[in-house]
This record gives sequence, C-alpha cells and structure tokens, in this order.
Amino acid sequence: MDILRSIIVWLIGIAIMLIFLPVIFIIWLLVLPFDRNRVVIHWLLVCQANVISHLVPIWKIKVKGREKAIPGTTYVIICNHQSILDILIIYCLRYRFKWISKIEVIGVPVLGWYVSMADYILVDRGDKVSKAKMMEESYECLKKDISIMIFPEGTRSADNQISFFKRGAFQLAITTKTPILPVIMDGTGNVLPKHGIIFGGFHKIDLRVLDPVSPESFGTDNCDELAAKFQEMMKEELQKIRDERGSK
Repeated sequence: MDILRSIIVWLIGIAIMLIFLPVIFIIWLLVLPFDRNRVVIHWLLVCQANVISHLVPIWKIKVKGREKAIPGTTYVIICNHQSILDILIIYCLRYRFKWISKIEVIGVPVLGWYVSMADYILVDRGDKVSKAKMMEESYECLKKDISIMIFPEGTRSADNQISFFKRGAFQLAITTKTPILPVIMDGTGNVLPKHGIIFGGFHKIDLRVLDPVSPESFGTDNCDELAAKFQEMMKEELQKIRDERGSK
C-alpha cells in the first residue's frame, strides 16, 4: 500500500512540475531583461508549490503565524530541516526570498532548472571559495531588500530533532543588522524521511512562524553564540508544537 501511495504522490508532483515547466520557461524568457531579481519566477514557483501541496492527499498542512513577517521588511529566514519536502512546504508561507541551496540540486532534472531560472544562491559545502561567494551573494540580496531563506542545520535531520546550527545565517544577520525570522517545521520527516523515497501514511504537517528577532535583541555579536541561542529556542518551540498536538 505504501508503494502504491508513493507512486501516486510522485506522479502527481512530477506531472504538475512538467505542466508548469514550459509555462515558467516561456515567462522566464519574456521577463529576463526586466526581472533582474527573478521575482516573477519565484512567485510562479510559489504558485506551483501551493498547487502540489494542496493536491497531494496524504498530508494536512497547518500554517500558523504567517502574518508575523511584516510586509516590506527584509529577514534572514531560518527553518529546521526534516525532509526534502521542506522545500515544497516552505513555499506555503508565500514569502518573497532567495533560497540558499546546496550546489548538488543543479544536477536534478526539472528541480535544478527551476533553481537556475529563479537565480537562487548555490553553495558547495566542501569548498571555501564557494562558501565565500555564497556569503557575498547573500549580502547583496539583503542590501536589495530581498530576504534570505536558509536551513541552518545544513542538512536534513535523521531523527526529526533539531541538530547543530551552522554559523552562516547568523553571521549574515549580525553583519547586515538584519532581523531573523525563525520558522518551525514538523511532520515532514514522518511523511518522507531522510534518504527515503517511500511516503508514509497520512500525517499532519505544522509550519509555524515565530516572532521575528531584531538585531537589537540578539544579545551578542558572536555568530556562534547566536546560532546556539536560536537552536535552543527552536528546540523548545518544536517540543511545544508536539505537546500541543499530543494533547488534542
């Protein structure tokens, strides 16, 4: 049953992506000279992701706190990472941002093409030059009032818990004096765990936006200390979500 369900879900997702692909490509060509920040392409990907998210019948997505992001404010958006599905679900926030993504994504058919057309920021995690370039491109985006979206863990959790936060996102926030917008995701790891391709049964997915934290409230200029503070805070918030779900 799980295999049949998974085949259906993959077919739905792939079919929608292939239907959208020529449309997005044509629009990308038309707006290429004018849409320097690839805003149009990003919003098309938001639409596509929301269509997929609402058509797939094996999960129910609950979004809470979306209004906490003040329109017109630039953020370093951080989220915990449980599954490859997180990329799809994050679009349900309907925020404008640039993804920071690992460079391996470029080699994935269709997905890699979308990332290229949207001009998202890529990083080779094992290359110091690539990391430096990623930070420079991220600085430029924030200066242009474009938010950055990053998974500070750097990789998916194997046990659905929040693990060590790397310093990059927090270095960006401190250096550019940009507020941090924390987002908690829970449930995607149960639907499609790390390295898995078989979808589990019906699950609820929680996507919760927490209060933004201004630079004045960081309490430190040390990016490692700030990373540790946010990691601990988000671990506590994740447990609260799970306690609330268990009490219902």
